[in-house]
Amino acid sequence: MGAALDAITHPEGAGVGAVLERPLGTRFLVFPQPSFIPGYEKPEVVWIGPSAGSILAGPSDSRIYVANPIEPKSPYAAPYIPPYPGLLQPPAEPGPDGHFDHIRPGSPAFLSTHSYACARRVLDICESYAGRPISWFFEPTLERLEIVPRIPHWQNAQSGFGFLELGESEPESPTSCFALNFDVVAHEMGHLILLSELGILEGDGSGSDFFSYHEAIADFISLLGLLHFDTALDRLLRRTSGNLLLHNELDKFAELSDEKQLRSLNNSLRIGDVSQEVHDRSKPFAAGLFDCLIEVYQSLLFERGLSSINPRKFSDLRQQMAPVLIEEGFRASATSYDVTHFATKAALQEARDVVGEAVTRSWTYLDPDSLTFEAAASALLEAAWRGRGRAYIGQLEDCMRWRGIL
Repeated sequence: MGAALDAITHPEGAGVGAVLERPLGTRFLVFPQPSFIPGYEKPEVVWIGPSAGSILAGPSDSRIYVANPIEPKSPYAAPYIPPYPGLLQPPAEPGPDGHFDHIRPGSPAFLSTHSYACARRVLDICESYAGRPISWFFEPTLERLEIVPRIPHWQNAQSGFGFLELGESEPESPTSCFALNFDVVAHEMGHLILLSELGILEGDGSGSDFFSYHEAIADFISLLGLLHFDTALDRLLRRTSGNLLLHNELDKFAELSDEKQLRSLNNSLRIGDVSQEVHDRSKPFAAGLFDCLIEVYQSLLFERGLSSINPRKFSDLRQQMAPVLIEEGFRASATSYDVTHFATKAALQEARDVVGEAVTRSWTYLDPDSLTFEAAASALLEAAWRGRGRAYIGQLEDCMRWRGIL
């Protein structure tokens, strides 16, 4: 029996015929949120999947590479595009085991590994939802995305034709570099991925919601990325005892949240409440996607006996159910939340994937030049109907109707 157990737990010792372990990917260290936020002081180990192929010094792979200039460069602007022609800092080197998690915060190479891992992780997530590789919109002119992890004294971040560039906030500090901010990198990757899937405008975008839709999707992809970190899921759910319905006109839930992605998407705005300014106009649609996520999450909790609140009794649960009743509905379970934490976490992960899949697959139904929020909402419902969101289609539609989008 001892020999049999040893062979099970140590397959390399099982003799002839032992199966070699399939490569699991490459390890990196990533901060899910800036390290000055309580609870996020330490980075989390993440795996970049085997689909990235060999990740070499840089880091670099067949789709993405880091170029860290020695001299401060100017941000790319037409007609200048990658590759960067100047001298570069020494590339970040993998350890003897092929991983990069030996490169710690504060080391010279950490900005390179962190920005690369954030970008690659978002691409991996979106490709998993799409169910296929996503080709860059700038191919075949450029084959790979260039990441410039730091442009000193430039308070911005931008993405474009083959590049993603990251500046820094002022005043300068150990955490001021946007390369250390997952939200910033994920937002810019959202733009690049959407351009690659949706396509580029042929006209100037007048009469369409193309630019505002881009901002809404980039914000939501940042949220989806955050919800793939165990640190973020555990903190969010334990802090609220699983009650993500804490929301009213005063944005009570936003006040409780340290996570920027959640604060920006948690609002009560309808399409008639905002201006035509691109970022302002994006807010109701982005918030509608957040509503969809919470509706599916709450439905799963109810179906699994983890909550007594049935969202199907409301056309918009978070807006129509009084906060006092919401808190009462969760009060009994809050005392025993620790017992149900992992089941609750599984429900949130499933809701994340149901909505993430619908959003990503909705892009095949959209044309950039004629894109409106109403068309985008209809495409979302079509993709949900054809995928895992069919059971929640009425609720998703209600969320968009409440926002005045449908």
